[in-house]
Amino acid sequence: HNKSFIYEPRGFHSAEEMNAAIEKNWNELITDDDDVYILGDLIFKGEHNTLDDAMAIVRRLKGKKHLIRGNHDGSMKTELYKKEPSIVEIADAKYIWYKGRQFYLSHFPCITANPEVEKPKDWIINFFGHTHKKEKFYNGLPFMYNVSLDAHDNKPVSIDEAIADIKAKIEEYINSR
Repeated sequence: HNKSFIYEPRGFHSAEEMNAAIEKNWNELITDDDDVYILGDLIFKGEHNTLDDAMAIVRRLKGKKHLIRGNHDGSMKTELYKKEPSIVEIADAKYIWYKGRQFYLSHFPCITANPEVEKPKDWIINFFGHTHKKEKFYNGLPFMYNVSLDAHDNKPVSIDEAIADIKAKIEEYINSR
């Protein structure tokens, strides 16, 4: 995305600088055997690049990519994604289980629990992107976790790191009630 309102808050002077840093960060953390869930808006055509340019970057990113479509992932991009062998799944949203906990993966933040009724162990945790916020938790709610690059120093976040953050936030949330 070549708009300054995206790359400047992330600490960059240009989209090219941002893209290079994201690619470097990604490939230092991800292996070709890793499953990576991308929660929308994978690529964006700018005034200085094409969708083919953007897909060339995607091809260089390691891992088996599971894409949850975002608001900028329309039918034309979806057709491009379907042709990319490293993108192994495309969905509008998805539930996954990990270490006995259920997660709902979506592009937009979604309320997936009712803390007034449910115990934290029963909460479905929402992983989302979209917001371009640095805060990891949507409105401070411990069951809505921002996995976007903006909240994680322009790096992918591992599910185990996210769970550690969530556990700490749940404890803080319970103690504040």
